[in-house]
Amino acid sequence: MSTSVVEQQHQADEEAGSDKPAHPVGILPSQEIRAMIGRAEISATDAIPEEQIQPASIDLRLGSVAYRVRAGFLPGPETTVRERIGAFAMHEVDLTKGAVLEKGCVYIVPLMERLNLPERVSGTANPKSSTGRLDVFTRLITDHAVMFDQVPPGYEGPLYTEISPRTFSIVARQGARLSQLRLQHGTLSASDTAIRQLHEATPLVDSAPGTENIDHGIAVTVDLKGNDRGLVGYRAQHYTDLIDLAKVDHYDPNHFWEPVYVDSRGTVILYPGDFYILASKEAVTVPPDHAAEMRPYDTRVGEFRVHYAGFFDPGFGYAATGGSGSRAVLEIRSFEVPFVLRDGQLVARLVYEPLTAEPDKLYGVDIGSSYQRQGLALAKQFKRQ
Repeated sequence: MSTSVVEQQHQADEEAGSDKPAHPVGILPSQEIRAMIGRAEISATDAIPEEQIQPASIDLRLGSVAYRVRAGFLPGPETTVRERIGAFAMHEVDLTKGAVLEKGCVYIVPLMERLNLPERVSGTANPKSSTGRLDVFTRLITDHAVMFDQVPPGYEGPLYTEISPRTFSIVARQGARLSQLRLQHGTLSASDTAIRQLHEATPLVDSAPGTENIDHGIAVTVDLKGNDRGLVGYRAQHYTDLIDLAKVDHYDPNHFWEPVYVDSRGTVILYPGDFYILASKEAVTVPPDHAAEMRPYDTRVGEFRVHYAGFFDPGFGYAATGGSGSRAVLEIRSFEVPFVLRDGQLVARLVYEPLTAEPDKLYGVDIGSSYQRQGLALAKQFKRQ
């Protein structure tokens, strides 16, 4: 296992008897991710371009083949993912020229990246925003994993992703970026006290002073007032054409989505099996020295789940990067029974965690971010209306 800059600084301080505090626990910023690539703590079958490095995460790329499997799995502590693929794979799909991944099916794809992490560096994965807005379910898997989307401290080995398109069949290619990985030094423990202090310094949501709801994160509510046409969201159609992930601003939304309006009571009924895109009532801000994650599904707020893409980068919605007024887009499914949503209803919570240093790039148009200053917005593959 290799030793990172933060580990080296901690060791040097201890050996020198320095009174300086050890490097802070936190999420690693873009410049440290870049340094980890230089030290081969993050490596890949092809060179890793700069556009893969985000302010507080790295995009992960699909490899050359997808394995259609009978069911998703976790390998368990005694087994590798390759061994499980050998047991459950039905056939291989060549991704080098693009291939269809069918909705309702499960695929395991070896990623181009692999890791050789320092002992106190671990990781958490999430789908990218466009992946979630297409209702494509993805989860990161490591060898010997007992949990999805988690990379243990000091992990050395390959990475895989499970892909299951839920609503639309998709065309995917080698090199496509469907998920992202955050790396952190030490063990983070987000507290409501820290979030409250951060909110006082830099308002995290634009609620009226004193009305913010902070309890295991800061509350996000749903906007059912809508735009000047009364549009509050979209519901995915069940039988549509393919969506090629590589195409941007290409598809007519009307061929894939139905508009959602409130009923006479000002509510929206979520129906089981349907996938909805809605927006938060609050504008969200992520300060440059923090990152945020939207935590999905809490049975205390209703029988529905807000998912999948939960990462918010440093600079999202931040005024200095042109993001003032950015809303959180909510990807929602109802479980088991129909469920009524009303305007301003609590649907999720944002948890903020510190970075070890401010990143040398921030979320925004300068780095090609797709959703700065967004309101209600579909995935980037669809034409803007």
